[in-house]
Amino acid sequence: MTPGALLSVSLSRTSVPTEFFGRSKSVRRFTKVGRVGEGTYGVVYAAKNTETNEKVALKRIRFAGEQDGFPLAALREIQLLKAIDHDNIVRVLEVVVGTALTDVFMVMELCEIDLAALMDNVITQLNPPRFTEREVKCLMTQLLAGLECLHDRHIIHRDLKMSNLLLTSHGVLKIADFGLARHFSSTAVSMTPRVVTLWYRSPELLLGAKTYTTAVDMWSTGCILAELLITKPLLPGKTDPDQLTRITNLLGYPTPQIWPSMTQLPLYHLFKIDPVRMNPYSQVKAVLGVGASNGAVELVQALLVYDPERRVDVREARRFAYFRREGPNPCLPSEIRMRVGSNGGTGHSRSQREYLGGGQGDHGVV
Repeated sequence: MTPGALLSVSLSRTSVPTEFFGRSKSVRRFTKVGRVGEGTYGVVYAAKNTETNEKVALKRIRFAGEQDGFPLAALREIQLLKAIDHDNIVRVLEVVVGTALTDVFMVMELCEIDLAALMDNVITQLNPPRFTEREVKCLMTQLLAGLECLHDRHIIHRDLKMSNLLLTSHGVLKIADFGLARHFSSTAVSMTPRVVTLWYRSPELLLGAKTYTTAVDMWSTGCILAELLITKPLLPGKTDPDQLTRITNLLGYPTPQIWPSMTQLPLYHLFKIDPVRMNPYSQVKAVLGVGASNGAVELVQALLVYDPERRVDVREARRFAYFRREGPNPCLPSEIRMRVGSNGGTGHSRSQREYLGGGQGDHGVV
């Protein structure tokens, strides 16, 4: 169903690539317009190139806590994004430097708003306060296209969420913030389970899995689709145990028959939920409501599967009837109703509320 386990990227923290510093231009060519957000490992500013008048995003690399030189996660993000050219993945245009050795910035294409902020606009400014089915299909088609590009190149994002999906003024969706992204292969390599923002974190990660696959991205994708349909977070847990409880309330209590490898996970013994008091049946259809089509419900159910081996992969998701046979067709990206703030940069109204559960505060994450 999904590609193999993650592969460690062999990069040295102490060796800073000469193409990033020796050949990099000065950040003085850019004038900051304002701060527009904060990624996993750096602050993001809206800026203008004084030579070309082009508006861009400047992501300042955070060096705090780094004892061995250039942050490995930032180096990974730069290398990954410079190697990818896809309409639905944010582009790194260049790397520029300031006067100090630690003044390093990624110059990226500037998007107008993130999907979390757009959701807030939909709720407060539109009547009825929801996306149309054509808009949801358009957004999901673009997300899956970008995700297929990543997975085909053996890259797992590990932090898909609404605020990491950006939109241009023309409605083109861009997957962003690759600070936690890693390469993977069929060789099992131990990795931290403390990745992915809590609301979008898969059951295997919550139970401490140290080897996992692109299936963790697909679980996050299912949460995002459901959120677009109901215009609120599907599983807004406050702690890991609370998140597990919310998942079991939604999907029913997992059993070894449903998820054979569950009992082998490191934190399975802490999974103390009384199955007698738990509804054994999925509540996905009821939660999505009568406004969700049968195709939408089927896709969410296929993405939110306990067993990662049985969870639908990105190619299978793109072939679902929801996109191919069930009307209406997706709208054009330019037809998505946008409400952009006056700062000219990425709307950033909700990402601070998304609970990290400790995952992204660990700068030593691997």
